[in-house]
Amino acid sequence: MIKKITSILLLTLLIGCHSSKSPIATTKNKRNTPSWVNRSTSNTGSTNDVVNSYVFQYKDVAMSNMKKYGIPASIILAQGILESGAGRSELSKTANNHFGIKCHNDWLGESVRHDDDSSQECFRKYKNSSESYDDHAGFLIGKSRYASLFDLRKDDYKGWAKGLRKAGYATDPRYPEKLISYIERYDLAQYDAQVLGKKYSSSNVSNNPVTAVSGRYHEVQKGDTLYSISKKYNILIEDIKQKNNLLDNTLSIGQRIIIN
Repeated sequence: MIKKITSILLLTLLIGCHSSKSPIATTKNKRNTPSWVNRSTSNTGSTNDVVNSYVFQYKDVAMSNMKKYGIPASIILAQGILESGAGRSELSKTANNHFGIKCHNDWLGESVRHDDDSSQECFRKYKNSSESYDDHAGFLIGKSRYASLFDLRKDDYKGWAKGLRKAGYATDPRYPEKLISYIERYDLAQYDAQVLGKKYSSSNVSNNPVTAVSGRYHEVQKGDTLYSISKKYNILIEDIKQKNNLLDNTLSIGQRIIIN
């Protein structure tokens, strides 16, 4: 009888242990962090911040290349934004390649492998971003199929955008519209006007990284200097430069200066 009771107790204990065993936890694989474009579709403000920061960083390079090569600064910046995801693409971060230029047969510099139309294609690698911008200009100048673009007005960004697509720079049929959209949304044509010394009136103040203001701004007139503007509005020159991300004291007629 004792043996029978003992057996029943052991069986009950085994059943209890089995039923209380913790289940095996399963963990779903997390998705990779999406690109800045996908991430920012639900946050327009963050998209603007990313693009505005990119424009601030490279507008001087773009204007310099417009002076040297005749390519509109607005087009250079719009292509950089589009091709590099405003500097957030892996290619731009690992190879300083902002325009997605592949190696081709004439490239003798460093390179990286990156999936594009085909797996592990060869892309040019640059020492710095400015080198990428210069090579982009050389790429356009060195190809005869782009020659007709240089007959256009230097501030005809719509003509340039459509001409690039027609000349075969991109296969995307909406490529011109995308460039034009960036130029107009972020007021990139103001940099063409600065290089050409033309008066420029912003049509999109709210999104423009230089003219977006919550208070006053001053439109530069002939004869204006940072000193005269600082005296007129009783603000320090250094404060003006900081608010407008100015690297030097150079001003252009029609340029909008944030005051407060």
